[in-house]
Amino acid sequence: MAVPVYLLTGPEIGERNDFVEQIKADVKKKFGSSEDYLFYAADTRVQDVVAQLRTQSMFDPATVIVLRGAEQIKLKDDISLLGEWISSVTPSASNKSPSDTSVLILVSDEVSVDSKLEKIIPKENKKIFWEMYEDRKEAWVQNFFRKNGYSITPDAIAVVLDMVENNTEELRNECGRFFLCFPKDHAITPDDVEQILAHNREESAFTLFDAMADSEVSVQKRFENALLILQKILLTKNNNAVMLIAGLASCFRRLSLWHRVHAGGAYVDEITLKQNGFSSKTIRTQYSKASRVWTNGQTTAIVALLSKTDMEIRSMGSAFTETQLELMLYEIIVKRGARVADYDATA
Repeated sequence: MAVPVYLLTGPEIGERNDFVEQIKADVKKKFGSSEDYLFYAADTRVQDVVAQLRTQSMFDPATVIVLRGAEQIKLKDDISLLGEWISSVTPSASNKSPSDTSVLILVSDEVSVDSKLEKIIPKENKKIFWEMYEDRKEAWVQNFFRKNGYSITPDAIAVVLDMVENNTEELRNECGRFFLCFPKDHAITPDDVEQILAHNREESAFTLFDAMADSEVSVQKRFENALLILQKILLTKNNNAVMLIAGLASCFRRLSLWHRVHAGGAYVDEITLKQNGFSSKTIRTQYSKASRVWTNGQTTAIVALLSKTDMEIRSMGSAFTETQLELMLYEIIVKRGARVADYDATA
């Protein structure tokens, strides 16, 4: 009997989400139905999560809880509490038929979580979802179009990969737009990609990062452009401040990786760049520009700043979200990662 707890980490959001959905589907197949919950570690107490896992649903025979932001679980008491629950659902000589009607899925965009938390998760239930290499991305795009009854030229695939962030969730969303614009007997060309993605592209955390990282314009202009993009994002019906911050955090973690790869100013070969997820010319240009805007130390500070802003927004509610996001952009672009109060105190 498998222990009903999983730890899913890494930046490949699409494949990770598919894995989560498969777990849910397996639970529903086994029990007939399940009551599903989504919690965030930043604004949910671990004891509340464990209490929910131990509570039998009144309407469904099983419970599935997805807990995002697992890298924030660090307190000894929280990890001990999770360990106690895991022990209670783990088969043993004294507990040969433990309850497996509650499933916990711990999720993190980071590659790893606190070592004490990792130790209590069974090895076979831990999985890291790495960013895809270029050859895998090309095959993924081609298969995605084929499965939906469309064809796309190799040159068009290259343009798609230059313009879309390196994860299958973003690729799925962007590529799906072609199916609304062209008949199935039409082979998608580079010109079609430019028309659909470049001219009709929705603003996102990734276009926001691109504007923030444009080293060819002044700080003031970058801040103005970033505020305009933020306003467009906030006006969309599906805007989500938490997801926006998560997207920016992913970009800055990738920038931190770029700094590490280029540490010391040494030449970096093609294979190393590809192995670290910098395959396309557009991505390399973007992160090269960004590295001239923020140093490695400033990038680390910005990742911490994003995490702190995320927690503040969750704790304060939606009333001040826009103001907090604007202040966050000011601190990232103008103050280069320094908090306004901290910066002013040392001025």
